[in-house]
Amino acid sequence: MGGLFPSLLVGNESADDAAVYQLNETQALIATTDFFTPIVDDPFDFGRIAATNAISDIYAMGGQPIMALALLGMPVGKLSTDVIGRICAGGQSVCQAAGIPLAGGHSIDAAEPIYGLVALGLVHPQKIKRNNQAKPGDVLILGKGLGVGILSAALKKGELKEKSYEQMVAAATQLNTPGLALGAMPGVHALTDVTGFGLLGHLMEICKGSGVAARIDFAKVPILSSAKHLLLQGFATGASERNWQSYGSAVTMSQSAPLWQRKILTDPQTSGGLLVSCHADDATEVLDIFAREGFKHASLIGVIEAGAPQITVQSSQES
Repeated sequence: MGGLFPSLLVGNESADDAAVYQLNETQALIATTDFFTPIVDDPFDFGRIAATNAISDIYAMGGQPIMALALLGMPVGKLSTDVIGRICAGGQSVCQAAGIPLAGGHSIDAAEPIYGLVALGLVHPQKIKRNNQAKPGDVLILGKGLGVGILSAALKKGELKEKSYEQMVAAATQLNTPGLALGAMPGVHALTDVTGFGLLGHLMEICKGSGVAARIDFAKVPILSSAKHLLLQGFATGASERNWQSYGSAVTMSQSAPLWQRKILTDPQTSGGLLVSCHADDATEVLDIFAREGFKHASLIGVIEAGAPQITVQSSQES
């Protein structure tokens, strides 16, 4: 970056997933934070999801998590110490799974429950994976199925069945561990994780930052099995429509494409999957990395093209 802080390699000049500060020739510190209010009723699951979501940004930069601090806001006197303890225990369990200490944190009295982490990681300065280095000819690979926001909307209305709830929690608590191996691959040019802006929003960030266009084959986009059924029943988040209003003018979809396809592509994800832009020759290895780490939904969904930042979606009706 240069300027006043030459060691700050990634800051707020781009819409990337975390800040990165170079420590020496072989190490750079990744720092990020994320927290939110409950998206599930079970306090342990809430803690797990929030912690997984925060740590994901370390993997999205190609790094190795090393430590976390808890951020806790709880309505004192309204929630029992047992419930609060379960939230913290959920976060602790994820940190243990990631192999890092939950080394402290800060708590405040808040009007509603809030939980998250400050997550720290390390990466070699030459292995940082930004979201603005995609190249024409790259292929796009998505690591997790879409639909967490839709399932969450159904849960809030008491309409989510047990198996669908388990599917939602399993997706939202799966650590994006492939990011570390992807960071070591020169052929991986850009990397991010899909969260609140939905697939199209985070892909648009890649396109704008890299000065490229993208094309997606909707038929290849992985979707959690319960999500389409719930979409057709009318379950969706308000954020999905707000997402479309913010970037839909730069997205081309067939007029014959059903509305549910747009809804799934703009669905806000909590602890969503990694989105990879890599050289076509490296696609098989990238998919193998996801498979070895237990990501059964990982799929090649499209390509990066030369052109102004925009996204074209080939509808499944056209495939």
